[in-house]
Amino acid sequence: MRQKLTSEAIGSFLLFVTVVGSGIMAESLAGGNVAVALLGNTFATGAMLFVLITMLGPVSGAHFNPAVTLIMRLRGEVTTAQSVGYVAAQMAGGILGVWAAHVMFDLPVLEFSRHARTGPGQWLGEAIATFGLILTILGTVKHRHVWVPPSVAFYIVAAYWFTSSTSFANPAITIARCLTDTFAGIAPADVPGFIAAQIAGALAAHFIAAGLFPHEDSQ
Repeated sequence: MRQKLTSEAIGSFLLFVTVVGSGIMAESLAGGNVAVALLGNTFATGAMLFVLITMLGPVSGAHFNPAVTLIMRLRGEVTTAQSVGYVAAQMAGGILGVWAAHVMFDLPVLEFSRHARTGPGQWLGEAIATFGLILTILGTVKHRHVWVPPSVAFYIVAAYWFTSSTSFANPAITIARCLTDTFAGIAPADVPGFIAAQIAGALAAHFIAAGLFPHEDSQ
């Protein structure tokens, strides 16, 4: 269990520092072109996801996301105690990742975002982003296990661009990103709406996957 929690903490640290750090770097180099900044942020996040899932998947399952941990608990893949530990490790490692990104780029360690992200369109975007992420994980684990790292990475790369919210799809990173007033930030007041949408999307994917990808084939 210690290895699993360490894996979740380190993976979340590296993922979150990538999301925030690449956002800062991309914005500073893009010269005000938001599309170019988002492209840089997207590429770095997808690449890091591929590496982390490949490296840490065999250790902890590479959740790095309370929504993923919730679904794995509902499917009986982890216990309640393990789930609580996973989420705590994801939050602790992720917040440290945000702070590390601030230190690297000479920003105040503790700050709060002023980037408003709210409204039905963005909530729907988050629900769809999380729905697709969970369905991607469950379906690929079922049928093409070795393709989980690229499948998840490619899905997030795509979802950055086809969703109105730029696909947070992760309650832990949503909370952590309210602690950065940079390109990747989200205003603290907007966090609950995003998390509610993410949980709704994850649960919808769980129920759909139960029919599409049952634990045991019926034949």
